[in-house]
Amino acid sequence: MYNDIVLDHFQNPRNVGVIEDATVVAKEASPSCGDTTEFFLKIDDNDVITDIKFRTFGCAAAIASASMSTELIKGKTVEEARKITNKMVVDSLGGLPAPKVHCSVLAEGVINKALDEYVANKNNN
Repeated sequence: MYNDIVLDHFQNPRNVGVIEDATVVAKEASPSCGDTTEFFLKIDDNDVITDIKFRTFGCAAAIASASMSTELIKGKTVEEARKITNKMVVDSLGGLPAPKVHCSVLAEGVINKALDEYVANKNNN
C-alpha cells in the first residue's frame, strides 16, 4: 500500500519530538479521521525556521507527511515555508494512496496555522 519513501518516513521519522523554547506551536486534528499533528517551530530574527519538530498521533501516512513536511521547511524563511503545499509533500513522498492524501493536508494546515500565529505575534510586538 505504501512506497519505500513513505515507509521510511513512518518507521524513521525525521525531526520528531518537541522544542521546549519553540517560537510557535500549533496543533490540529483531522476532521476526517481524528489524526492529530503538532508542530514546534524555532524561528530566528530573520524569519528563518532554524528548527522544527513534530508529534503526530495517527496512521503511517500522517506520520510520514509530518516528517516530510519538516524536511521541506527546515532552513526556509517563513515566506518560503508558506509556499510548501500538501501536493509538494505528497510528491516528495513519492505519492500517497488517494484515501490518505488528507494526511498531507493536515500537515500543511498545521504548518500554516503556526506560521499565521508567528506573523500575528510578530506584528503585535
